[in-house]
Amino acid sequence: MLKEMDFKNIIRLDSELNQIQDFDLLLERILFEARKVVHADAGSIYITIPTLPEEEGKEKLSIKYSQNDTIQENLPVGQKMIYSVFTVPINEKSISGYCALNKTLINIPDMYNIPPESPYKFYTHFDKITGYKTVSSLTTPLIATDKRLMGVIQVLNSKDQNGNIIPFSSDDEIMLTHFATNASMVLQRAYITRAMILRMIKMSELRDPKETGTHVNRVAGYSVEIYDRWAYHKKIPPEEREKYRDTLKISSMLHDVGKVAISDTILKKPSRFTPEEYQVMQNHTVYGASLFHDETSSPVDVLAKDIAMTHHENWDGTGYPGWVNPHTGQVEKANSEGKPLGKQGEEIPLGGRIVAIADVYDALCSKRVYKEPWTEDDVLNELRKLSGTKFDPELIEAFFEVLPNIRQTKEQYPEDEE
Repeated sequence: MLKEMDFKNIIRLDSELNQIQDFDLLLERILFEARKVVHADAGSIYITIPTLPEEEGKEKLSIKYSQNDTIQENLPVGQKMIYSVFTVPINEKSISGYCALNKTLINIPDMYNIPPESPYKFYTHFDKITGYKTVSSLTTPLIATDKRLMGVIQVLNSKDQNGNIIPFSSDDEIMLTHFATNASMVLQRAYITRAMILRMIKMSELRDPKETGTHVNRVAGYSVEIYDRWAYHKKIPPEEREKYRDTLKISSMLHDVGKVAISDTILKKPSRFTPEEYQVMQNHTVYGASLFHDETSSPVDVLAKDIAMTHHENWDGTGYPGWVNPHTGQVEKANSEGKPLGKQGEEIPLGGRIVAIADVYDALCSKRVYKEPWTEDDVLNELRKLSGTKFDPELIEAFFEVLPNIRQTKEQYPEDEE
């Protein structure tokens, strides 16, 4: 029988999930909490990939997060599990595809003994690679209020109080279905927020072809990974850590939005800038920060302003724009020549120091009209070389510690999608 405590936990989770603003971080939390609700050892969450009208019948699911407690326990403390990024056709051949196509829950007691008459089958590739044996599974769709398929949650290997793997029960089906219904509504709200931000980025892209949705998604993903590792070393309390990473994920996507105020003559120049043009280009930091000035500023606005203003500052004080008031344009601290002094060290807000690394890494890895992408070895050597001068040394160390996660984020948002 369902326990009263189970429903109280669901109500609590509804409230907590509503506080998360970023779509990706919400997906990660939904998967984690879904597994807890039904005592699942592992699981994955997929989202539906939007398709063009002419691609009807070719819809796919894309894996966004995968979690596995058994595998995680064997990793070094603080290290995240790496998983393959792949897509699944929405058809009857796979379990998640069948669930998505028919918008129905599927409960399988033994993945290695699926009845031969079933239209779907279990692909054992993951088990063979990892040595992890998948036994029971419960898969349910995430359906929006307008009946649109948003994605699929699949949880694996229910465990009893003694740690034994057991089938998912009918009560588990009720709990996961209820949880998925509420999670879908929260996801819709986060999806709208993400869509609004990406429209702002699209507006920037019309002015600057380099400022694309996949670029800002990569920078945001890298930034959260760097922060997570830094926060782990600094022993930041979990609640504070969760709030900051959520705000950081959204705010970092807006780091270059001030470029909309730069002339096309400079912004779209297919070669390197002259010193005079470079000076004008530097003003995008001030323009961007000024967009987030409001007496009722939210935490996202505050952090977005800091990041837009300071992501080109250097650890040694040689960056820009320096000590300039973003609202008035007045110099607050000047050198002997009257030019603004650069901010240095921890005078630069944490968000700006993090995004500085993420942005440079992505820019060096990417092709531009004036350059080919650097090799990864060259990029990593450059970041190491600039530690302590351009970049915060502690954050560079955090970057290298989570390099596998950085690479995974890059794989999720490939250049060829731009």
